[in-house]
Amino acid sequence: MTDARSKARPSHHTTGNLPRPALAAALLLAVVAAFALHTLFVSGTAMREAAEAQLVRVIADEDRDVCGQFGLRPDTTPFAACSRELATVRRKQSDRDHAAAAGIL
Repeated sequence: MTDARSKARPSHHTTGNLPRPALAAALLLAVVAAFALHTLFVSGTAMREAAEAQLVRVIADEDRDVCGQFGLRPDTTPFAACSRELATVRRKQSDRDHAAAAGIL
C-alpha cells in the first residue's frame, strides 16, 4: 500500500500554470482589446464629430446652390426662409424614409 501512495502523479497544467505560448496569446489578445476599446471610445467620438461637421457643410452647400438658383444670396432674409423650407423638406423626406423602413408606408 505504501507503494501506491509514493508514486508521483504525472504533471498536468492547471489554470494557474499556463504554458508560455498561451500566456503570450492571452497578453496579445488583451493588448488588442485595449486598443480596440480606445479606438471605439476616443477616436470614434472624433470621427462622429467630423462626420456631423461634414453633413452641416454639405447641407449649407445644398442650401446655397438651391436658393441661389432663385437669385437668393446668403445672409439675406429670403435666403434664410428658403433654407428653413429646405430643412422642412429634408425632415419630411426623412420621416417618410423612416416610416418606409418600419413598414408603415
